[in-house]
Amino acid sequence: MSEKPTYVLTRDYLDNIRLNLHHYLCVELFGYHTHPQIPLNGDNLRIADLGTGTGIWLQDIARRVPASAQLDALDVSFDAVPPKAWLPANMRTIEWDVKQDPPAELVGVYDVVHIRHFTLVLLDEEVGPVLERIYKLLKPGGYLQWTEVDMGSFRVESTEPSNPTAALNRLLKISEGHDPRLRPRWVPSLPAKAAAVGFHEVHVDARDAAPDLALPLHDCNLLINAIFARKFKNQQVAQVLEELMPEVERETKLGSCWAFTRHTVIGRKPEA
Repeated sequence: MSEKPTYVLTRDYLDNIRLNLHHYLCVELFGYHTHPQIPLNGDNLRIADLGTGTGIWLQDIARRVPASAQLDALDVSFDAVPPKAWLPANMRTIEWDVKQDPPAELVGVYDVVHIRHFTLVLLDEEVGPVLERIYKLLKPGGYLQWTEVDMGSFRVESTEPSNPTAALNRLLKISEGHDPRLRPRWVPSLPAKAAAVGFHEVHVDARDAAPDLALPLHDCNLLINAIFARKFKNQQVAQVLEELMPEVERETKLGSCWAFTRHTVIGRKPEA
C-alpha cells in the first residue's frame, strides 16, 4: 500500500485516550462486548476487528474467548496499537483498507467481523460497498457486528429547561464544518443496507445513555474538539475554540450535555 488514506483525527495520545475511554463506556452502555446472539465458541474461532485503532476491543475480547481463537486487527495504520509484546499472544495486525477489496487470504475465513466508529470515516455512498467487503470476509454463518453513533440524533439534554445551551449547540456546528465526514446521517439506514447486501437475521440495538453515562460520554466527545485544534492548525478555528470552550464547560457544569443515540447492528451471512 503506497499511501495511507487520510484520517480525520490524529492518532496521538489524546486520540488514544478518547478511543479507549469510549470503548469502555460503550461496553457499559450496551452491556456486552459482542451481542448475545453471536456465539463465541469452537476450536477454530476467528475474529476480525476492522479499523482497530488502539486495538482495545480485541485486547478486551481476548479475555472472553478461548485461547485458541485467532484475533486479527485490520487497519491502515497501527501507530496507535501497543507494541507486539504487550498484545495478546493470539492477536496479530494486518494492514488493509476497508475501501479496497480484501486480499484473497482474508476471504471467507472469519466467524465474527467487528467494526465501529466509522461515522468519521465513511460517506453515505461508501457504506454499502464496505458492507459487501465485510460479507466477503465472513464464513457462511458468520456474524457482522457494527456499532455507531447516530450524529443525526444529536440533542442537548439538560437537568433544567432553563439551562443555557448556546455554546454546546454552537460547538457541534463548528465541529461539523471541518469535513463532510463529520455530518453523517447514514447510521439509521445501516440495517437496511446490511440486508441489501445479503445479511440475514439483521437486528439493531439502539441505546440512549442514562445520565450517569451521558456525562462521561459527553466529556469523551469534547476531546474531539481539542484533537481538531491539533489536527487542522487553523488559527481562526483555534481562537474560536479557545473562547468557546470555557462557556461549554460552564454549561456542562450547570447540567447540560451532548446526547446521541448509539446503534449496534448485527447480521448473519447465510449458511452455504
